[in-house]
Amino acid sequence: MKKFLVLLVAMVMMFSLVGCKKEADDLKYIEKNGKLVIGITIYSPMNYYDENGDLTGFDTEFAEAVCAKLGVKPEFIEINWDTKEVELEAKNIDCIWNGLTVTEERKENMDFSASYLNNKQVVVIRKEDAEKYTDVASLAEAAFVAEISSAGETAIKDNETLANAPYTAMNKQTDALLEVNAKTADAAVLDYTLAMSMVGEGTDYADLMVIDGLELINEEYAIGFRLGSSITAKVNDIIAELIEDGTLAAIAEKYGLAGQLVK
Repeated sequence: MKKFLVLLVAMVMMFSLVGCKKEADDLKYIEKNGKLVIGITIYSPMNYYDENGDLTGFDTEFAEAVCAKLGVKPEFIEINWDTKEVELEAKNIDCIWNGLTVTEERKENMDFSASYLNNKQVVVIRKEDAEKYTDVASLAEAAFVAEISSAGETAIKDNETLANAPYTAMNKQTDALLEVNAKTADAAVLDYTLAMSMVGEGTDYADLMVIDGLELINEEYAIGFRLGSSITAKVNDIIAELIEDGTLAAIAEKYGLAGQLVK
């Protein structure tokens, strides 16, 4: 029995040391590579291509500012949002930095940085349906779309009234807008940050609108790192510096997000 207990204690200590080594190695791994590989999807104003074909956006510039202080280069890779956790664990990417909503479920699979932006899930419809769809009750039988594995999808499925409405998952939030615009869906549940940038007068979706006053989920954005990653604390220190020196506020102002920064 004593031999068994001694062996058990030794195994526990060994696994503890392995866990600590994994945590310590993650930051060194990124520094050794000289780059931070960032998993994103494309949507304005977070990460998108400008008229010159250059990647830009709030999260893009935020990441560049953090990487400059880390002393590494940012490498942005477009990923399938549905498999983001798999990509992160497999080290195909080093973090998820693209309007990532903090949830208790996700905390089981990844570490989060300090939250930096407030967001909410809103409902986008065609302007011609403004009188038809005004609240959750009126949307009970509407055909919904949202990005797969997104907060928008969760908002639909967790809502007692909307849970039984016809629903189709899209690969991207922008695909959801296309469906509503083409009249193949009645409503899309999207990030407020995206909706305010891409819907309404002066946009490519001038015939679409956000239902005023209807907020399905209030949430916060943060950066997702591998579970137990030592880089999380380092990035949090840098975020604090960028807040203190006004850099983050300036980036937010540039993309119309100043009012959504976490205080």
